[in-house]
Parts: sequence; C-alpha cells; structure tokens
Amino acid sequence: MSTPNYPPAETREDLAKNLQAVQDRISSAAQRAGRSPDEVRLLPVSKTIDEAHIRLAVDAGCRWLGENKVQEAHRKWEAMTDLDEVKWSVIGHLQTNKAKFVARFASEFQALDSLRLAEALDRRLQAEGCGLDVFVQVNTSGEASKYGLEPQEAGRFIAELPAFSSLRVRGLMTLAAFSTDEARVRRCFSTLRTLRDQIRQDAPDPAVLEELSMGMSGDFEWAIDEGATVVRVGQAIFGPRLLPDSYYWPAAGTDS
Repeated sequence: MSTPNYPPAETREDLAKNLQAVQDRISSAAQRAGRSPDEVRLLPVSKTIDEAHIRLAVDAGCRWLGENKVQEAHRKWEAMTDLDEVKWSVIGHLQTNKAKFVARFASEFQALDSLRLAEALDRRLQAEGCGLDVFVQVNTSGEASKYGLEPQEAGRFIAELPAFSSLRVRGLMTLAAFSTDEARVRRCFSTLRTLRDQIRQDAPDPAVLEELSMGMSGDFEWAIDEGATVVRVGQAIFGPRLLPDSYYWPAAGTDS
C-alpha cells in the first residue's frame, strides 16, 4: 500500500467522479474475490467535511454518511434535517454520556465495545422510541492504541446483547493496523472474518452477524478480498484531510 494521492473534491462533478471511481474499485475487487459487488456497501465517511460539500456529495449520490465524532455528526444532522434520504452511521468510539446524541439521529453505530455503553444506548433509544443497528468493535491488530474488544472476548460479549432490546446486532467492525505491510493488514481482516464465522456457529440466530465492516480508503480492496460487507471510505471520495488519522482515531483512553 503506497502513500495514496487522493483526488480533489471541490465540486459536485468531482464528488460524483470520485464516488464512481470507488464503486468501480469495489466492483472489481468483489469480482476478483468471486463475490457479487452487491454484497459490499460503501459507507462514505464525511468526518471534518463541511455542510456545503456534504450537500454536494448527497446530490452526487451519497445515501449514507459515516462520522467519527458524535457531536460533530449531531451538529451536521441538525443543520441538514431536510436531507431525509440520508442515513447516518457513527463509526468512532463513544463515551456513555454521549449516547443521547446517537439515539436522536443515527441509523447505525459501529463501535460498540462495552456492556455499559450498550445499556446507555438502550436506555436512550427506549426513551426515543426507536432501535439502532450496531456493530461490535474488535481490536484485531493487538495495538494498545485502538479501541475494541479482544477477539477472545467478543463471543461472550455478543451473548449478553439480547438483554438490550433496542439494539439490533448486525455484525463486527475493526480498524486494521496502520501499516504498509499487506500481510499484516490482511491478517486483521481475516481475523475478523474467522471470528465472525466462529461466533455464528454457536449463535441461535446466525443472521445477526452477517456484516463485517472493515477497510478504509487505503486498504478497502484487501478488506473486500477478505470478506468485508461494509467499507468505510473517506479521502478517496472527499479528498485528502488536513490533519493526520491520529486526530480522527484517537488513542484508547482519550476523548472522542
């Protein structure tokens, strides 16, 4: 994985071109893996992107938007409630005292990693009278800087989640190692797929773990080859970000 040269995205035409290019890469990767492109959902990641450019992206065809920082996402949602065709996915670490924001606007939460957070979300969702699709985050890289459950903890954790009736468990999510070593990155993805398959063998309803959210702009084709059903792509659509990934994906123990 070489240092990427992400395309600009200033106009609707730029965004439409970038979206199509990513969709074409998804299709090609899926076909190479012997899979249908329809098995892979593109989640455009709009963190740090301003309202004007998000509106252009929606006009260009975005129907999902992924955000890392929940308060930033909530502000954007409030400013764009007229975009009722858009679904919002929160993909970053969440503190329990911010569960109220997710319950108000999100269709999906991809970073569930504690029963305390599950309880807080469930309580807030019941107050709002709605449910939420969730992915359980797993730390497949073994890096202490990353959030997520250890792989050996995931099965027991998922077995506890039926107690929270507002949460609909859809699958697993991971962040691969930030590395140019293809084998190391792929190992993170294959670990998640193997874990999902193992947990499904013992699950009363295997359909609850159909999804694997893994892969970002620099590695999503590898993720598709390893079984991804959701890929989270930001810079390849919206253009390069000004700040490093460490700002958007803070180390474990820091505020999100």
